[in-house]
Amino acid sequence: MGKPEQEGTVEVQELEFEGDENPERGNWGNKLDFILSCVGYAVGLGNVWRFPYLAYENGGGAFLIPYIVMLVFAGLPLFFMEVSFGQYCSQGPITCWRSIPMFRGVGYGMVIASAYVGIYYNVIIMYTIFYMFASFTSDLPWTHCYDTWNTKYCSGIFTDCVPNNTISQEIIINNGTCVNISELTTVEKASYNILGDGPDYDISGYSDPLKDDRTRPSEEYWEQRVLRQSETMSDTGTVSWELALCLLLAWIIVYLCLVKGVKSSGKVVYFTATFPYVVLVILLVRGVTLPGYYNGILFFIVPQWETLKSPQVWLDAAVQIFFSLSAAWGGLITLSSYNKFHNNCYFDAVLVATLNCLTSIFAGFVIFSIVGFMADAQGKEVADVIDSGFGLAFIAYPEAVSLLPVSPLWAILFFFMLLTLGLDSQFTIMETVVTAIVDEFPGTLRKKKPLVMLIGCCIMYLLGITCITEAGPYWVSLMDSYGAGFALIMFGLCETIGLSWFYGTRRFCNDIRTMIGDGYVDCFMFYWWPLMWCAVTPGLLLFVLVFNWMNWTEPTYNGAYPTWARIIGWLMITSSIIWIPFVMIFEFLRAEGNLADRWRAISNPRDTWGPALKKHRIEAAQVHANHGTSMGGSLKYGQQTGAPSVAYVAGTNNAYEHPL
Repeated sequence: MGKPEQEGTVEVQELEFEGDENPERGNWGNKLDFILSCVGYAVGLGNVWRFPYLAYENGGGAFLIPYIVMLVFAGLPLFFMEVSFGQYCSQGPITCWRSIPMFRGVGYGMVIASAYVGIYYNVIIMYTIFYMFASFTSDLPWTHCYDTWNTKYCSGIFTDCVPNNTISQEIIINNGTCVNISELTTVEKASYNILGDGPDYDISGYSDPLKDDRTRPSEEYWEQRVLRQSETMSDTGTVSWELALCLLLAWIIVYLCLVKGVKSSGKVVYFTATFPYVVLVILLVRGVTLPGYYNGILFFIVPQWETLKSPQVWLDAAVQIFFSLSAAWGGLITLSSYNKFHNNCYFDAVLVATLNCLTSIFAGFVIFSIVGFMADAQGKEVADVIDSGFGLAFIAYPEAVSLLPVSPLWAILFFFMLLTLGLDSQFTIMETVVTAIVDEFPGTLRKKKPLVMLIGCCIMYLLGITCITEAGPYWVSLMDSYGAGFALIMFGLCETIGLSWFYGTRRFCNDIRTMIGDGYVDCFMFYWWPLMWCAVTPGLLLFVLVFNWMNWTEPTYNGAYPTWARIIGWLMITSSIIWIPFVMIFEFLRAEGNLADRWRAISNPRDTWGPALKKHRIEAAQVHANHGTSMGGSLKYGQQTGAPSVAYVAGTNNAYEHPL
């Protein structure tokens, strides 16, 4: 180990060791496990079914400008902050707030919001499993209109009855049935503008009487066969046993992949995080060989510069970046907490965040190439067939693949891709919830983590039963609208304020220095991050939050929610954000001394704060002493696992004044 050349510098040396660096808590098997887990967590269903639609709605290629700006000024700084925060302390999203006890409520809120999302996110995974199984057939069930779930409004009924729009022997009448024109009276023929004496009649003046109410076969399959959606949320109806089994299978997959924690999930993501890219490449290659693909891609990328004048476009970009990177859920803190202490989290954060955004853009080309073909095949404009969210994943795209040769194969590939995209995110959601619980009670629960995971999966499966009743779609939409939403933006805002203003950016940068060394932190480009954390990122998050409040309207689904449902929705929001002021008050009241003493107690790190291992706490204390800050925690805590792995020369400036 070489001697440092300058006083107050730190030289990080990568040590070779076998097994876990933190034997009590465990670590990732290797660096790639962590990177792929972060990629799988950040790259989710929203990259495929939300970003392309947002780009189209907000100016096509011009949307990339606010999207990249928000990535650089808001998304990436928050991503890097969370990854560094979790890696430094090796704690979950609740216990990591030993750094600033008054902000511990942010951790509780993150876990509660993640739990809400975990309930309905696995329901979405259940839909992909259902569709994937339904695709194992020579005749895809959402391509025709003669099944029991179809209604008289199914568009295929008209095309089957009247294949030619000029000459025909049959037409659809007002009650939706297909009849032979020869059976109609002269008056009825005249009312339908039918000319001629048969057997082939001139129907050039005839139009479908149910044209305005027609629905696509894929839409009826989704609504009538899969969802069996009731007219109102109050009409619960029955539970679908098929969906119940698919949901059970989804939870079994999640549990088996997480039963050994990051040791098992870290290996599963080698497939689940990379397979979607394989399918996206295959679909793109196939898409650009189809007629009409060019119009679809042009629709996606042609910029409409005038849209950049709208604040809503910039808001949509900020929200998409925020949710796409999965920041402020607690998941990034959880994943990085299993890193080895000297892992280069700086490189990881930039790599994963950049890859996530490139994936969104790439998925846009894939989706719009297929949608362009779909519009060409149906003789419609691209704008008439593009959709977002469930509409794209379970209506438009299934209909598009049904038009391809060997359509069942493409359907299986597409839904298996959605399954793997969803599972990666669900793995981290569950790991976040369980890790937070176990870290709160390490002595009792750490060795029983598989049991805690099993109980968590069972409870969330039972809670998800409400989502597979006939009123299930209302519940999924309710949890999606109220479960997280602007609560996550509030968590991100509190996180940046807490770590930059209270904990201190100098101290936080020295935490990072301890992990990755002087070479990165002393580079002039690194000063970008403290500037973002202190001012720009919280400013942008505050703008998004205020704009959301000012333009808030009650969410709807198939009409307005009933009053009792809106109350439940607001209770969900309140149950996650109420912990922020509640914990602040609680910590202040339980602290000892006068007002100033209590303030110092809740706004400064606890003695237990700091790296998990004793050797790393010693290293951190020396680095902070060399650079004019204090570690905050006490050296009497930490696991004893060996001598320090980093060389230091102690400085003389040990003073540190709290920023507030």
